[in-house]
Amino acid sequence: MALRFAYNTNGVSNHRFEDALRLIADSGYDGVALTLDHHHFDPFAPDFEQRSGQLAALLERLGLGLVVETGARFLLDPRRKHEPTLITPDAAGRARRLEFLKRAVDVCATCRGEAVSFWAGVPRAEVTQEAAWPWLVDGVARLSEYAAARGVVLAVEPEPGMLVDTVDGWGLLQTRVVATGAPPVRLALDVGHLLVTGERAPAEAVREFAPVLGTVALEDMKRGVHEHLPFGEGDVDVPSVLRELTRAGYEQLVCVELSRDAHRAHEMVPGALEWLKAHLPTGAEVAA
Repeated sequence: MALRFAYNTNGVSNHRFEDALRLIADSGYDGVALTLDHHHFDPFAPDFEQRSGQLAALLERLGLGLVVETGARFLLDPRRKHEPTLITPDAAGRARRLEFLKRAVDVCATCRGEAVSFWAGVPRAEVTQEAAWPWLVDGVARLSEYAAARGVVLAVEPEPGMLVDTVDGWGLLQTRVVATGAPPVRLALDVGHLLVTGERAPAEAVREFAPVLGTVALEDMKRGVHEHLPFGEGDVDVPSVLRELTRAGYEQLVCVELSRDAHRAHEMVPGALEWLKAHLPTGAEVAA
């Protein structure tokens, strides 16, 4: 089965929303990773529900699948990056983040998307892990129940510097969420992050966690440096990742995330897919 690729809208942020989707579709992608944000698809806009239905129709016309991403930097707070989170000490802030994530689930359900990806958040200096973990587990459990009722797959992304920053951290969160009686959540694996944390080789992680993957983000990255790079400019063995995804029979979208290259999206969007197709494994490599 051939791998299916998507491109993240955070990498086409200088384009109008529909122009971005058409560029992605015309370049040959199978889907889009939609980062909900003020300039593309604002989940707090008054016509949000109507626009969700329109988006579903547009995606169908363009032949694009969907993964919903929730990593907008200043959508909830114009002065604090990525705040508030599920581990913000202010209860009202945690509730605002949960409301945002529920709206992401609603978009995904309306558009029959494959998954909603989200992360834990960076603990503030005054917040201990003993305080942060119960807040996180409570928020994820509530969201998991909400998503399950709507038939939406939830996937938590380990992010360097956040409370859940490794795949093992995801495993701990999964255990604690399930212990509450809530449905389990899947893993959103950003392959490049593995080189930042140094916890596992990317291909090894794909083999180990293939059964619980909810979505996969792909880019190149230098070892130890959290900077998303075009393919071929970092240290990620991308062909080995593609090989392991193919061996695993991975059917969900593999999402290209090049947020720093939006200024040249007209080149990067088609170019990234051309690179990936040129490095897909052969039948013999998959069978070896």
